[in-house]
Amino acid sequence: MNHLKYLLLVVVVATTNSFAQTPAEPAKDTAAQREARMQWWREAKFGMFIHWGLYALPAGEWQGKYYDGIGEWIMFKARIPLADYEQLARQFNPVKFDADAWAQLAQDAGMKYLIITSKHHDGFAMFGSKVDAFNIVDATPFKRDPLKELAAACAKRGIKFGFYYSQAQDWSAPGGAIWEGRHENDPVFADPRWDKRQHGDFETYFSTKALPQVRELLSNYGPMAVVWFDTPLKVMSEERAGRLEKLVHELQPNCLVSGRLGGKFQSDYASEGDNKIPNLARAGAWETPATLNDTWGFKKHDHNWKKPDDLVFKLVDIVSKGGNYLLNVGPDGEGVIPKPSQDMLCKVGAWLKVNGAAVYGADRSPFGAEFGAAGTPDAKGKSTFKPRNDWRCTTKPPSTGSGQAGKLYFFLFKWPGEKFTVAGLKGKAAKAYLLADPAHKPLALAQDGAQLTVTLPAAAPDPLASVLCVELAP
Repeated sequence: MNHLKYLLLVVVVATTNSFAQTPAEPAKDTAAQREARMQWWREAKFGMFIHWGLYALPAGEWQGKYYDGIGEWIMFKARIPLADYEQLARQFNPVKFDADAWAQLAQDAGMKYLIITSKHHDGFAMFGSKVDAFNIVDATPFKRDPLKELAAACAKRGIKFGFYYSQAQDWSAPGGAIWEGRHENDPVFADPRWDKRQHGDFETYFSTKALPQVRELLSNYGPMAVVWFDTPLKVMSEERAGRLEKLVHELQPNCLVSGRLGGKFQSDYASEGDNKIPNLARAGAWETPATLNDTWGFKKHDHNWKKPDDLVFKLVDIVSKGGNYLLNVGPDGEGVIPKPSQDMLCKVGAWLKVNGAAVYGADRSPFGAEFGAAGTPDAKGKSTFKPRNDWRCTTKPPSTGSGQAGKLYFFLFKWPGEKFTVAGLKGKAAKAYLLADPAHKPLALAQDGAQLTVTLPAAAPDPLASVLCVELAP
């Protein structure tokens, strides 16, 4: 080997392994810096999640067989060979994709941030990656970069933009992790790998695909609001998680890291389980990611759509407990968000136009009894919870220089009749009115110590949820 060839080899090897040789370092930002980074997120409360990829083409079916479960796992569930799955890319041509329409839907729904899958567990990149050719620009007839178009559309509307990235699982890359869990009723999970091309070294995958692709996303798509990592498997050691976190905050110091990174690193906010809402209010910053039906990625037979009143209740329930609601849509193979999704989100957005003051920037309930109480233990002695769904409450502090002591917002899901009474009030109520009343006509109120009673109209002004605002005396 001559000296020039040797020098080039050293450079290539050093470049390839540069991520692997970079030790993790503790986050250097202070609590004040973290809080400043979090401020927009605490105000936003409501965001759009988008799961979109090659899995939208089979849409839950493979070779004439329908597979239960979430649509984006079709490659895993059906044990699709990589060579066959790659053929989907040659068919993927979502010519009806319209970034402006998607961003406008998020805005019409009252959503303040948007997060889209850049690479899910199937390993296919929904952006123009120079790291791996298995991506929407290089491997499909579409030849466009939807993330770049969507980032621009969101920026025009003031919607914060971020991306989902599967940092550990990758079913198409040699060495990419396969699901480590076990589902006792699903034998597919017993043997994680099904294609010889999946075998390899995880560190090689992590340092030569995952880290470089995250770098591309942080470098080429403008300001990023959130990196939504998924899933924190055992292979995501503290050291590897630290390398990812360091990369994010070095390239984009204001970008948030969600709670499924892995290792022991404290993310900017925690992620509840899918569609999971805690029974009671909880401290800290957290988010519930949720579906509009029973899947994240598009499935043509899943029509189990949630209703607008249920979505409004979940949004308010989450906010009143201190969290954010990240609600998913699953576009089809042509790039169209299903019409039922659009219709429901627009109804939620119309409700927020009237009642958004009680949601955006609001804090958790000062009460708690309205959430419910512990129920009778089940047959196995496990504790249970009996929820109450009559009303919820959020709070807002007084505006600077307003001379007020703040506001309480009561969301009335079951109209109580002509009187609404709440116990445990701290402070003195000065005024009460309904947000649905543009004039904010004062309602009669009576307070006896910590118990407040407000006189209401005979009928609810809003079929989804009527909001009673109680202004407190300074």
